[in-house]
Amino acid sequence: MMKKVLVIVGPTASGKTKLSLEIAKKFQAEIINGDSVQLYKGLDIGSAKVSVDEQKLIPHHLLDIFDPKELKTVYDYQKLAREKIEVIDLPLIVGGTGLYIQSTLFDYEFNEQKISVNLEELTNDELFEELIKLDPYIEIDRFNRRRLISALKLALNNDLRSKKQNKHKPLYDACIIYLDLERSMQEDIFRKRLDMQLEQGFIEEVEDLRKRGIHLNMIGYRELDQYLDGTISLEEAKEQIINKTKKLAKRQKTWFKNQMHVHMFDALAQDLFTHVQKQIEDFLKE
Repeated sequence: MMKKVLVIVGPTASGKTKLSLEIAKKFQAEIINGDSVQLYKGLDIGSAKVSVDEQKLIPHHLLDIFDPKELKTVYDYQKLAREKIEVIDLPLIVGGTGLYIQSTLFDYEFNEQKISVNLEELTNDELFEELIKLDPYIEIDRFNRRRLISALKLALNNDLRSKKQNKHKPLYDACIIYLDLERSMQEDIFRKRLDMQLEQGFIEEVEDLRKRGIHLNMIGYRELDQYLDGTISLEEAKEQIINKTKKLAKRQKTWFKNQMHVHMFDALAQDLFTHVQKQIEDFLKE
């Protein structure tokens, strides 16, 4: 019998944190972070990381475990997440990084590969297109050739390819809850979230990273970095963040619908907890 795992996924500002705390309390689960940005120390406001007080309510795992100067891969996450799943009675994975979550739940193998293509012969556009095939969530400057080549080498060396191609073979019995935000509501919700983050000190968080020589390509961090460089205005930075967040939300929904069997719920429904609770109760009885 496969171990049961609960999963709550969805775009930014869809209420994953609030629901996960309620579900974890109800079913005595422990939360495993499934967001690639929240793995890193000091990326609190920009990633909407669960607060220290909230972490005291429910045991949380895989938060603040890496320094942002360290370059980590999906393989690093997979290994750590599976270790946690094995020792937690009822694990609850919460996040929006589909590739990380999928590689943990399914029979993915990581094979070191020799890079047969001379990347120097590819154009920047060709490098970028190959990169997003391997990592659809990556945020990178497509005009920065050095970073493109470096990122593509890393992705190729950690490509999710197994000889048996068992990527659809589950290792766990997972109940995956997807919190869906209606597209017409997204922009307003994302703007309110960003305004709140700026009030909480998002710019100061980026300034602290810059003092350490850290410049990130993640949504929000990159645009505010450019603002602090003086290359764009704050309003331009905000618009870019909103537009990229909307595009990411679209990619996330497509990813989860196509790659995994998910139970879709309206993130803004008044009776959301009741319906999700019923879904999980039925799942745990199976």
